[in-house]
Amino acid sequence: MSRRHFLITYDIADDKRRTRIFNTLQDHGDHAQFSVFFCQLTPTERASLEARITEVIDHSEDQVLFVDLGKSEHDLRVRVDALGKCYETPVRSMIV
Repeated sequence: MSRRHFLITYDIADDKRRTRIFNTLQDHGDHAQFSVFFCQLTPTERASLEARITEVIDHSEDQVLFVDLGKSEHDLRVRVDALGKCYETPVRSMIV
């Protein structure tokens, strides 16, 4: 399955729910700004992540946006324009 870049941003009214969403997203991507993550997801991973988020949020108060930025084979830096401080792709490492 092909991975795609997603910008995921959230506006969560409750601190406890916001922390749970932050931790969930941190497991799936790179924290870019306060409520913004960049994630590379397959369709299956996206569906699983959406299901986890759906269980946490209050659908009458909270909002989570998934913005599809294209195939992950393309370098995200080519797609992100920043004003002010330059965007730098975080270096991720896996500790086993």
